[in-house]
Formats: sequence, C-alpha cells, structure tokens
Amino acid sequence: MSRRAGRESALKALFQIDVGKCDWDLSVENTVVADGLSSADAAYCRELVRGVLANRKAIDELISSYAIDWTLDRMANVDRNILRIAVFESIYQHLVPVGVAINEAVELAKVYGDEESSKFVNGVLGAIARSEVGEKH
Repeated sequence: MSRRAGRESALKALFQIDVGKCDWDLSVENTVVADGLSSADAAYCRELVRGVLANRKAIDELISSYAIDWTLDRMANVDRNILRIAVFESIYQHLVPVGVAINEAVELAKVYGDEESSKFVNGVLGAIARSEVGEKH
C-alpha cells in the first residue's frame, strides 16, 4: 500500500469538497476511480477524508492558532487542505510518525501548491509539532 497515493487522492477530494461544496462520498469515489487507486489506497483515502471532516472544526482551530497572520480564508485552498490532512495524521490518527506526516505534506505542497506553499506548510506544521505533538508524546 502506498499511503502517498491515498493521501494525494484525499487532497483532491477535500479540495473538491472545500471549494466546490461537493458531496464527500461522491468526491471521494470520483477521485478514487480517476486516480485508479488500489483497494488499500482507496481505503486510506476514505479514512483521511472521513477523519478530516469529522474533526475539521478542531483541526481548523489548531491550524489557525499556529498560522500567524493567516486566517483559514486567506490561505490557499490547497495549502489549507494539506495542513488538515497532516494535522489529522499527526494528532488524531497516529499511523505514521509526525515527521513523516510533515514531510509528506511538504511534498504535496511542492506538487500542488505555489512556490511558497512548501515553506508555509512546513512552518505551520513544525510549530504545531513542537507545541502540540511534543506535549502528547
């Protein structure tokens, strides 16, 4: 199983849900089919999307508290959803080490974000990891 493929598809689905206000089931299924995911990767994509959506209010509050001088509305849609996935993986899911979740988020930002996205994502997630995750582990 490649969590990276599931993570990438989850980003695409969350983007559709966030920007297009699409139904989450439909967004996930369309993305899974379009990306040709294996059943394991599709399951991971679904788990990420469900988890982010179920915890979105708390995740967004956490991101907002560490994204100095940035509101969620001002963030690029891609960056916001990459951060949501990484926070879910780091704080709620615990299947991958925090450093791996951050690295994967930075890599997604390099591919899908603009030239500053990877730095922004790394900075916000680094601050969250030092303060929030460090206290719990």
